[in-house]
Amino acid sequence: MSEPENPPAAAPEEVEEEEDQADEGDVGDSQAIESQLMKNPGMLAALQDRLNSIVGTPSGYIQSLPKEVKRRIKALKKLQNEVINVEAEFYKEVNALELKYAPKYSQLFDKRKDILNAKVEPTDEECDWPSDEEEEDEEKDEEAKLAPESQQADVKDKAKVEETKEAGGDVEEKKEEVKGIPSFWLTIFKNVDMLSEMVQEHDEPILTHLQDIQVVIHETSPVGFTLEFHFEPNEFFTETVLTKRYEMRYEPDPEEPFSYEGPEIIKCTGCTINWNKGKNVTVKQIKKKQKHKGRGLTRTVTKQVQADSFFNFFNPPEAPEGSESEVDEETEALLGADFEIGHFIRERVVPRAVLFFTGEAIENDDYDDEENDEGDDEDYDEENDPDFNPQAGSKPDECKQQ
Repeated sequence: MSEPENPPAAAPEEVEEEEDQADEGDVGDSQAIESQLMKNPGMLAALQDRLNSIVGTPSGYIQSLPKEVKRRIKALKKLQNEVINVEAEFYKEVNALELKYAPKYSQLFDKRKDILNAKVEPTDEECDWPSDEEEEDEEKDEEAKLAPESQQADVKDKAKVEETKEAGGDVEEKKEEVKGIPSFWLTIFKNVDMLSEMVQEHDEPILTHLQDIQVVIHETSPVGFTLEFHFEPNEFFTETVLTKRYEMRYEPDPEEPFSYEGPEIIKCTGCTINWNKGKNVTVKQIKKKQKHKGRGLTRTVTKQVQADSFFNFFNPPEAPEGSESEVDEETEALLGADFEIGHFIRERVVPRAVLFFTGEAIENDDYDDEENDEGDDEDYDEENDPDFNPQAGSKPDECKQQ
């Protein structure tokens, strides 16, 4: 009796081929799924959110270090705290140096104020500074000299007429004498974006009376500085000086010493403005209808609410006392913006006022980030460059890879 025949076993090569085909199918399916997911905007957004959530998360490396290494890290942190304390001492010395030089600055700024407000007329020597206008005048003078003698008088008269028209005056009318530099500080406020956002149309007539802004640095505690806005007597309010005081902290916060980045403003205090009747631009009257619940009658009432104005600058929100005090987001944002504006006026606007008036300081700020990018946009044509040497950039024989 013959033995039953067993079915022949599949050749190893055939089995492997089947497995490979299965793997290729899985890969193809996963790639297709991946392709579909990547085309789904919602899925991409969710993936991006997931990636953003893990950026900066601890890798666990520090926690995995041996105890003796963690001990050394503590020593480095203690040294870092000492570095921060030295940095705080440095900034205190800087403040002392500012106090030392303050009288020299004040002397120069007082001269500026006198010229602005027509108390003195600068001498020819004091006005000896090159300007674009002078170059244009020199070109016109040269043009007049080159013209025939019979036409020189006509050229000069034409130049005078053009100057009058450029100034916006009437050729026939005699120009009125202008004293000092009108609207000097108002022009600065309108030139600087940070300040122009604060200035409303109804503020402008008031700011034409602003004669000077001075910075007073405080030597005794609480240390900081005061901005003094000096006005000429005007019809809007009774004061001639409006003040804004900023209190500063030079030491690091004991609770968060490693967050120290130098002196910071921690508090600001404005002043009371005694407005003349009907001249207060910081408030406005609005009419509102009210309906009686029982009778159904309506009446119109007038309410006084705060209006947008630069002069709200002198009525800032109160900063809570103590580092642990909670501040709502709106108040925190208002205080942050106020501190930034006060610092900017002290550090930039007051010391460089004339450059903000002419716009030169603003132009310099705009070009700071681009000064090192010169020539990046130009196309380079190596074929037409006589100095181009393709061999110059190659490695010497001894430096070539073996």
